[in-house]
Amino acid sequence: MTQDNSEKWLEKAGLLVEALPYMRRYAGKAIVVKFGGHAMGEQAFVDSFAADMVLLRQVGTNPLVVHGGGPQIGAMLSRLEIESSFVDGLRVTDEASISVVEMVLAGGINKSLVSAIAKAGGKAVGISGKDGNLIQAVKAHDGALGYVGTPSAVDISVISALLAHDMMPVVAPTAMGDDGMTYNINADTAAGAVAGAIGASRLLMLSDVAGIKDKDGHLISRVNLEGAQALIDDGTVTGGMIPKLETCMQAVSDGAEAAVILDGRAPHAVLVELFTEHGIGTMIAKD
Repeated sequence: MTQDNSEKWLEKAGLLVEALPYMRRYAGKAIVVKFGGHAMGEQAFVDSFAADMVLLRQVGTNPLVVHGGGPQIGAMLSRLEIESSFVDGLRVTDEASISVVEMVLAGGINKSLVSAIAKAGGKAVGISGKDGNLIQAVKAHDGALGYVGTPSAVDISVISALLAHDMMPVVAPTAMGDDGMTYNINADTAAGAVAGAIGASRLLMLSDVAGIKDKDGHLISRVNLEGAQALIDDGTVTGGMIPKLETCMQAVSDGAEAAVILDGRAPHAVLVELFTEHGIGTMIAKD
């Protein structure tokens, strides 16, 4: 072993020692990770994410993945020549579309993530919000978007059973409504509802931005619920970040210890957030 290699491995060993207290902090705790975005279509990124999830499990945490799939749904609808319409930037999901949505989310995407986790050495089970009546839904936006719903109730029985048997749940955000119909749930919303219901230690919202920034463009590392609402009220947080932040706030109000918005494009973002002193995103907590 050369001197350069020796120093490199010693540095890595030092990083592991520094991470140990944080690993202990999350031992036995549930970590809900929302995974989505265009990077889901890049296999190398999926494989890296899967390896991170397996590492979380191996150091004693209980990771649970909720995934999206908007770009993949759009691509499949185009391939099948099913037209999509939008209301305020949100896809209208009609009867023709909802079957495609379910096929893509609970089929191809879900099973590819399960396979990637298995390849990385983990044991995952792919489910949807319909399995075990995990997520019950009601129509969203007064029904203007068709079969797009919001969670009305969460039954964590199936998740608890999987975690008790050392299985990692990978959840596709479709749900059953009281009318017996299938509904498409926004993945952020689904992850937040599940995190609140199971009292997750962390809800990690992987996004395409570093987190929430103040009006000077500086990253806000931590904010409480009152401060988060103030950021919305004064216009610091705008556009698509508003519903994401509101979902985090709701999850914390419902029982999650804290939620974090972080850049999922950064290598090993989940590990850096959980196992280093300062993390890399914006944490939303009660206090």
